[in-house]
Amino acid sequence: MSADFIHLRVHSEYSLVDGVVKLKPLIQKCVELGMPAVAITEQSNLFSLVKFYRAAQSQGIKPIVGADVLIHNPEDPASPSRMTLLVQNHAGYIRLSELISLGYQQGQHQGVPMLNSQWLEQNEGLIALSGAREGAVGQFILSGKMDLARQEAAMWARLFPDRFYLEVQRLGKNGEQEIINETVALSHELELPLVATNDVRFISTDEFAAHEVRVCIHQGRILDDTRRPKDYTDTQYLRSVEQMQELFSDLPEALENTVEIAKRCNLELTFGKSFLPDFPVPEGLTMDEYFTQLSEQGLTERIKQYPPQGYDSQEAIDQEYQQRLADELQVIIQMGFPGYFLIVADFIKWAKNNAIPVGPGRGSGAGSLVAYALKITDLDPIEFDLLFERFLNPERVSMPDFDVDFCMDRRDEVIDYVARHYGRDHVAQIITYG
Repeated sequence: MSADFIHLRVHSEYSLVDGVVKLKPLIQKCVELGMPAVAITEQSNLFSLVKFYRAAQSQGIKPIVGADVLIHNPEDPASPSRMTLLVQNHAGYIRLSELISLGYQQGQHQGVPMLNSQWLEQNEGLIALSGAREGAVGQFILSGKMDLARQEAAMWARLFPDRFYLEVQRLGKNGEQEIINETVALSHELELPLVATNDVRFISTDEFAAHEVRVCIHQGRILDDTRRPKDYTDTQYLRSVEQMQELFSDLPEALENTVEIAKRCNLELTFGKSFLPDFPVPEGLTMDEYFTQLSEQGLTERIKQYPPQGYDSQEAIDQEYQQRLADELQVIIQMGFPGYFLIVADFIKWAKNNAIPVGPGRGSGAGSLVAYALKITDLDPIEFDLLFERFLNPERVSMPDFDVDFCMDRRDEVIDYVARHYGRDHVAQIITYG
């Protein structure tokens, strides 16, 4: 990798609390600056990972995946320390995903996800940066507790052998030079490498005002509030290599190590491969056979209960409906989605059996006769001339997606049923951004 500095600590707008960096402009800026790689390290999340990874690779930029995490402070839970974790390989990606999940599930303090230091004893495939001023080492230095700073640095060095770096920053904050001086001394004493970061929150300096607005929204304060903490400076932009070289001309090794870290981080992700759940089927039947059997039975019941109108004979009804059903079944089975249909049908059936109102069907899924037969929807697609191909089409492979409406007062009961029935480790809720 031909470079003299790589940004290893960047918050995008997906950090939600303190970043306004948009991903495509970030990658374009890296191209302009001749930077071959860049890291995105969101605050306690990996929300931007897929979009960032694809955007970077499309422009020939190496994506480095990571996260800024908060480490729980038993002495003062309201004042956690910060650490940056960077992914070296697939094992590191899996572990970071697990750690972030643990933070949300078991480590929240007043709504803020934190990690217990014990959880980090398992850290295969991860590189740790000390957090500079906001890390535990930096906080001990600021407090004049050098013995504790030394112990803290030594502890993390043991947990992350050859993968722990003492982080230095020059952002124009109080006490910064004192922290750097002592950090450099610790680096020599403990033989730990230094690394320089710029803690990027925006791409250019003229975005600082917008960034402060976002911070105020998160804090519930107004810009003119003289008491609000000023945690950021207008220097936290995407500096060029030349600017970083000038800033750290006295610590060239801290710049060189950013490149070494970038070389060590090599995550390859596979997209387009679906991992669908298996639905339990009766012994002696395959998933496809059971799915076909239930669909045929369901269609027979639907036709008997709601006879289609406008046909000359039962034979004409059977011919059109059975042919449509067979065509849809062939496509669904070919695309490997029977399990998905069966699971959706299962929790809708449970909701109806428990008197939870369910919508009749919405979106392209209403065009499926199989969905009608399995009572996922209550609309006859043939009666209303609805096309199945808008929902599933083998020529344009995409995951099926039923829009299901449950009573807002009792939808949590349905979610709880799915989690209990299929295992809480196998069920997740998703968020969309607007």
